[in-house]
Amino acid sequence: MILGTLDWGHVATLLLMAFALGMDAFSLGIGIGFRGIRLLSILKVSFVIGLFHILMPLMGMLAGHYVGYLLGEVATLAGGGLLILLGGHMIYSSLRGESVHTLDFRNAWGLLLFALMVSVDSFSVGVSMGMFDSDVLLTVLLFGFFGGTMSVIGLWLGRRMGYWAGNYGEAIGGAILLMFGVQFIL
Repeated sequence: MILGTLDWGHVATLLLMAFALGMDAFSLGIGIGFRGIRLLSILKVSFVIGLFHILMPLMGMLAGHYVGYLLGEVATLAGGGLLILLGGHMIYSSLRGESVHTLDFRNAWGLLLFALMVSVDSFSVGVSMGMFDSDVLLTVLLFGFFGGTMSVIGLWLGRRMGYWAGNYGEAIGGAILLMFGVQFIL
């Protein structure tokens, strides 16, 4: 799309949608940051989340209206269920001590699972965007930028607040993830 022919109302709508999707990454990042996370890991996790915020809506746009109608609710329920499991496990882990392992973001599977949980709603939004005459490149780039940037901010804030929370940081982070999981399901 050429800048001269850009519909600025459409761009404003895309910016608001990208911000809303990024808020999921932000809030979940706060919950994860409570556990404690290194600065380099914040950048790595946020990059992967940004990438997933590009790929998931792109796949959704390609899937089209019909598939979104069938899978949109299932994807949200699956994401909510995963967040409930992760949040409950984090609370359990904080109460039991170091003997219980939670999702490890330092390995590839843990990182991919977290990025998928954060970005699963982007698929449904992408399906909705696929029904409209939306600029695909602009849409996915905005979604990726906001997803990655908001997760950096959320992870960093969670990390800072986790220092204040001390040993209860993981339980607080788990409770936050648990609440968001329940909200996704309801």
